[in-house]
Amino acid sequence: MKLLTEYLERAIQLEKLAASESDSAFKSQLLEQAAAYRKLAAKRAREYGLPPPSPPERASFVGQSILPPVVRD
Repeated sequence: MKLLTEYLERAIQLEKLAASESDSAFKSQLLEQAAAYRKLAAKRAREYGLPPPSPPERASFVGQSILPPVVRD
């Protein structure tokens, strides 16, 4: 179970880095790495008989961009 958690934590960390990155090529690389970690997490979840992890929050991989958080009053 530890690996599953570590994969997801690393994916989230990479997605956060990508959200603040201005270099589009590097941002794309970070998102590709995050996707690879999410794929590993999904594989590990299947092996444990668990449902797949949730997709990234507020992420849109169409055009490789991260949307800003929604502010609600």
